Amino acid sequence: MKLFKQLLVAPAAIGFLAPFSVSASEINLDAISKYSNDNLEIDGNSFQKESSNKILLSGGEGLVDSSSDITGGFSETTTASFGVDFLVGAVDGASSEATTFDYQMGIGLETSFTGEDALSATIDIGNAGSAVGGEDGLNFDSTDDVLTLDGLTYTFPVGGATVMVGDNTDISAVYTGACAYSAFTDYMGNCGTGNSVGVGGNGATAAMSYAFDSGFSLAGGVSSTPTSILTEEGADTFGIEAAYTADSYGLALAYADAEATTYWGFNGNYAFDFATISAGIESQDDGTEATGFFVGLSFAEVGAGSLDIGMGTTGNFADADTEYYIYEASYAYPLNDGMTITPGVYIREGTTDETGFAVKTSFSF
Repeated sequence: MKLFKQLLVAPAAIGFLAPFSVSASEINLDAISKYSNDNLEIDGNSFQKESSNKILLSGGEGLVDSSSDITGGFSETTTASFGVDFLVGAVDGASSEATTFDYQMGIGLETSFTGEDALSATIDIGNAGSAVGGEDGLNFDSTDDVLTLDGLTYTFPVGGATVMVGDNTDISAVYTGACAYSAFTDYMGNCGTGNSVGVGGNGATAAMSYAFDSGFSLAGGVSSTPTSILTEEGADTFGIEAAYTADSYGLALAYADAEATTYWGFNGNYAFDFATISAGIESQDDGTEATGFFVGLSFAEVGAGSLDIGMGTTGNFADADTEYYIYEASYAYPLNDGMTITPGVYIREGTTDETGFAVKTSFSF
């Protein structure tokens, strides 16, 4: 009871953030092109009020001078997007049951040179380390409050296919997938198929995808340690996926080989009139066979928000008699286009059962 008394103040505290609404938009980097000059001269008139025809574009796209031709700037095709998550919560049964605060922020930069390609960079910062925000909970980014380059990729078309090369990125970034469930905890991500359909990477990654007109798609790639690409000294991961997407359902089958361990994964979804069901199953073979599964329901319209309820194993287990389960439920309530409040609760079985409750406030702009 002490835990949930502490958490009664969480929604109220998050509520104070409501007036600070943020709208989603793209940033016009041409607006800051005047700072790209090599020589900057400052004199006594530099700080006087300047009269100009600068206007603020609707949607917060930036200041522009309506009387000038904006050319020669950083790039007319570069956009930036931002996402910020605040998390207040606690876990009953954890080593520390204190109410904690975690945050994470992501910055996405994307530039196109031909109109069909994309050079993308992802920068993260966060302080996650609590029971509810760490690996056994929502798995927020933990960079010790330091900006970190989380991914750098270049994507371009070759014939009818899409090719991606980059560093510190996942092979599955080019996968179609078929999981329609919005996970609250990290265990439910990719509908429980995070090692196969959601296969990651070891650093340097090259992948390709091809979408057929019939709804089928194929994708695959390889990822290696940057200093030892495809050598015995390095760690290599191979992955391939086949998927099919229709109007009311989707299916995805994937295989991954990560050194001495192989994975098979299958996930899918089917949309009914009132809800969408998602499910996934994954097998693992590292000398001992193990299996895990997931099933969840997503209700797109529950009041003004959406509801997700799911359960699954906490990993892949060799013996069904000793496997542990996790159960979760979350409700996403959008305050506006750029702000969403999501309270959620989960129960995770283990040597000690844990019950976590958290309120996540998300901003996108």
